[in-house]
Amino acid sequence: MSNYIHGYTNRETQRLYEQSEILKDLLHHDSVYPEYSTILEAGCGVGAQTKILAEKNPRSEIISMDISHEYLALAKNMIESEKIKNVTLQHGDITKLPFANQSFEHIFVCFVLEHVEKSHDTLLELKRVLKTGGSITLIEGDHGSCFWHPRTKASVNTWQSFIRAQQHLGHDPLIGRKIHPLLTKSGFEVKYVEPRWVYTDDTNKKFKEEVNSKIIVPMTTTGKNISIEKGFISEQEWDTGIKDLKKIGNEAEATFFYTWFKGIGIKK
Repeated sequence: MSNYIHGYTNRETQRLYEQSEILKDLLHHDSVYPEYSTILEAGCGVGAQTKILAEKNPRSEIISMDISHEYLALAKNMIESEKIKNVTLQHGDITKLPFANQSFEHIFVCFVLEHVEKSHDTLLELKRVLKTGGSITLIEGDHGSCFWHPRTKASVNTWQSFIRAQQHLGHDPLIGRKIHPLLTKSGFEVKYVEPRWVYTDDTNKKFKEEVNSKIIVPMTTTGKNISIEKGFISEQEWDTGIKDLKKIGNEAEATFFYTWFKGIGIKK
């Protein structure tokens, strides 16, 4: 995926693994399926969510698919090092799935739809390979839900430039709030859509620092080049803004809030 805003750097790989561990309980305490299910993880990336999915569903058969050969190689290394036995990796495009109709009982999609150009069409393709009565789980963030204190002009403009950079690529950094209408429009029966939010302050310094330094700042940094090249922000203001964002993890008075959304739809 050449227009993947986060890129395929070693730092991004590290962020993905760290993020999955930090958000594990928040996002995945209910990522459990009936035993012996057939599950498609569409867009597995480096396997950061794959590990959690496999641990929570040890008796199910999971096919984890991604379009990036590079990321699949990293996922393979992770699976082998963790001795995970119930996952099969496969190369494929989420918009043109290499599976027959009604191949899976459940589909799991995490942090993927924000990076495709036609999320509705992608959902219809996923629906095609899902068995009638089966479920699809969607987990997506919403960058418009991000708030912090102290909130400087430069930090706001840097974050907004990151949002604009992703939108410039034809992708949707605000997709979390749209999960319910997307599922409904695609013909799924919505079981639920829930906000899964994080709020951090100095009562939990370690968590605040981890969310800031291991998720938010490195993620924002991936949009720097596009933001500056397209004139969304000057390099000087971006540098000032990212410095201000970094302070959120360490300043005693600083607070931070962000929302992810998790939704489950049933194929009628």
